Amino acid sequence: MNLQRVDEIIDSYGADRVFALSILQDIQAECEYLPREALERTAERLGLPLGEVHRLATFFWAFRLEQPPGERNVKVCLGTACHVRGGVQVLKQVEKGLHVKAGETTPDGKYSLEVVRCLGGCAHGPLVEVDGEHYTDVTPAEVEKIITTLK
Repeated sequence: MNLQRVDEIIDSYGADRVFALSILQDIQAECEYLPREALERTAERLGLPLGEVHRLATFFWAFRLEQPPGERNVKVCLGTACHVRGGVQVLKQVEKGLHVKAGETTPDGKYSLEVVRCLGGCAHGPLVEVDGEHYTDVTPAEVEKIITTLK
């Protein structure tokens, strides 16, 4: 993590706490996730408690606090509609097929698996998204086809 680059991003916003969310977005765009050191530096430079910066970073699903994402990003929706329609079973099949748990990246860095709370297709859940492409009305049996398409 290059803290000098984090400082440059913070400075580009005048180190103004009003822009904390934008600063975190730019740091993530640079690093592909939000390293702890970057959160600490942001809190320090903006004069905010670390807990407040961490709250922002964990409230929005778009932020990643763990390792950078893999080359291919797989998201499984577990919002209310998707959950009720079998999203948990779909997630379990995706985890089995990719050999990772939700929130992890495969050791080779090829695939990341995320759980999200809404992909905006509630009438067609469960939804799986792969690199922005949506698969709707997914059943556990269809997961193997999706994973085969990935590879």
